[in-house]
Amino acid sequence: MLPSAARLARSALVLALPLAIACRRGAEPSGPAPAPAPQAPLTAEPPPRVPGLAFPLEPASPTALQAVPAFPNLRLTLPLYLTHAPGDPAHLYVVLQDGRVLRFPNRPDVTEQEVETFLDMRDRVRREHTEEGLLGLAFDPHYADDGALYVYYSASRPRRTQLSRFTAKADDHVDLGTERELLRIEQPWGNHNGGWIAFGPDDLLYVAVGDGGAGGDPKGNGQDLGTLLGTILRLRVGAGIDGYEIPAGNPFIDTPGARPEIFAYGLRNPWRCSFDRQVGTLWCGDVGQDAFEEVDIVTAGGNYGWNLREGKHPFERGQATTALLDPIIEYGHDEGQSITGGYVYRGTRLSDFRGTYFYGDYVMGNVWTLDREGTEVRGHARVAHVPFLASFGEDAAGELYAVSLTTGIHRFEPSDAAVAGRRFPTRLSQTGLFTDTAALVPNPGLIPYDVTVPLWSDGADKRRWLYVPSGETATFHATEAWSFPVGTVTVKHFELRAAPEAPTRRIETRVMIHERRGWAGYTYRWNEAQTDATLVTTSSVDDVALPGGTHVRWPQPAGADCLRCHTPGYGEALGLRTRQLMGTPDGRALVSTLLERDQLRDAPDELGSLAAHPRLDDEAAPLEARARAYLDVNCAVCHHPGGPAPGGLDLRVDTPLSRTSVLAVAPEERLGIEGELRLAPGEHAHSSLWLRMGLRSERGPARGQMPPLATLRVDETGRRLVAGFIDQVPPS
Repeated sequence: MLPSAARLARSALVLALPLAIACRRGAEPSGPAPAPAPQAPLTAEPPPRVPGLAFPLEPASPTALQAVPAFPNLRLTLPLYLTHAPGDPAHLYVVLQDGRVLRFPNRPDVTEQEVETFLDMRDRVRREHTEEGLLGLAFDPHYADDGALYVYYSASRPRRTQLSRFTAKADDHVDLGTERELLRIEQPWGNHNGGWIAFGPDDLLYVAVGDGGAGGDPKGNGQDLGTLLGTILRLRVGAGIDGYEIPAGNPFIDTPGARPEIFAYGLRNPWRCSFDRQVGTLWCGDVGQDAFEEVDIVTAGGNYGWNLREGKHPFERGQATTALLDPIIEYGHDEGQSITGGYVYRGTRLSDFRGTYFYGDYVMGNVWTLDREGTEVRGHARVAHVPFLASFGEDAAGELYAVSLTTGIHRFEPSDAAVAGRRFPTRLSQTGLFTDTAALVPNPGLIPYDVTVPLWSDGADKRRWLYVPSGETATFHATEAWSFPVGTVTVKHFELRAAPEAPTRRIETRVMIHERRGWAGYTYRWNEAQTDATLVTTSSVDDVALPGGTHVRWPQPAGADCLRCHTPGYGEALGLRTRQLMGTPDGRALVSTLLERDQLRDAPDELGSLAAHPRLDDEAAPLEARARAYLDVNCAVCHHPGGPAPGGLDLRVDTPLSRTSVLAVAPEERLGIEGELRLAPGEHAHSSLWLRMGLRSERGPARGQMPPLATLRVDETGRRLVAGFIDQVPPS
């Protein structure tokens, strides 16, 4: 019998699923239990803010929250998971264990009559064990275009878990006849199935798989790279792919005997994982055996120890073949007995909790928050209670929900009214960046600047400002990224016009802030009256009316999208590099102003000799130099050593062409062009580098387009420049 049976019986409810709870062996704990997290108080001091501005630099100390019904009119049977679909921010999707997915408007007053059955596969889902059922759902990043979604469920004959692809019809319902099986994993027992699936920031599909069940991992699957059990998988799926492909960056491709699908291993029963939508970190709750539950940060190739260890503590005798990674945090069974992983909160309603990780326990209902900076846990507190906590979920805006198997869907509210009044600045006029927002008069602390080679932004006019807190200094570098102190803010403002001499319309203002735990991005969309802008929490494609009646489509990113381009390896403050600044009068003026204010260290005495990018329209500059500058600005932010883009490309301007990994190299993902190479010397029409620059979609980023986001229009001028450069490259 599962150890939770008595607890569940006391609830006077007949539950179908003591979900993800271990078959315990009853062994003595192998080490002392960690100290319990403190109970959060009702009130706490507000968080520190950027000097002179309204942006918080870090979360406040946790305060007590209360879980309240998010949709009080709904009665749901065994809900397991809640999510949203790309391109559909107005609706939520709830997975029921019995094999259904429900869809309803994301409104507190939604009624039962508005709930639709989006998918019903009850006739295909196995439910013979309490931990079996429909366990996971993930929408394709291009769902708005292709209607593709993926499910992970228990099936029979043989007993297995199965990953399948479905396609939604035009009426937003799923036809069961569209199912395509991608992967099946035979399960020796009915428990420990895992079940979380999601697309990462790299647009690859991640799948969490348990160790196969029973208790104690009797088959040793957790440490066996030859099985898919006890792992996180990473797969390339999508249009034109039969089943799935192995991403080139998977860590065990070249390991003899290892399954190449594996991204990480040594997991017992990963029950609910998530990607931080702002920085991309993968968090996972892994259910323990006899004594300890754990939260892990999952990285490529990581071994999380099961069944040699439970949490940080020895479990079975044996020798690890690789270093074992410690959990970020663990708790003993005096506080809970079955962890439910959660999310890093990136919404706006709970301002004090932005950037903190929420997780909980299914058995005891405790909900904790964890504040992490680097490898250090800076804060950890118990903040709320949700009975039979099956999972957490996010809506399109990043607001957090808790899914209870018995009491439905909850949201969190501060327990104290004073705390409830704190809000992240949701309007540009609240930020302090402009003394007159309607007139766009900047705060006196903001320094204007310009760049030599602007990032392509669908033809938008842009203005830029930098704010360095008084008394703080930035660090100069001649060729690499500059570094900036905590509290630094960069601002980029976008306007569009129908023709070169036509009046402009304000579109958006983007803000990057160096918070205490790193850089974060925020975007504000201008209103029709052009007097203020509102914080964007969900990316979209907007229809924008320009002066004169012309309409254009504009890709509106949310703040969570910013760090997909503002990468640590290239430097999060993209335009603030010497080559970009020294080629324009306003850029040079910025450098001079910082020097005059004694806010720039390590700069040479003579600035005139510093190298700058050539202007793209400077016909006197070599074609290769201009093309390489374009690729550096538009592509190298992701395509650099250690960058987020796969394939090992290095398109930084200082990298010799022979070492960029593009010259006469076959691409991993082909576009179907005969003789296609990343860069085919002398043949731009056979070069995926040039071909991908021409891919776009009116509804959103096209699959395979470059850059991969925030653009719907082809940069024809830049594309001609790159084509001319490729055509002059001699055969190798």
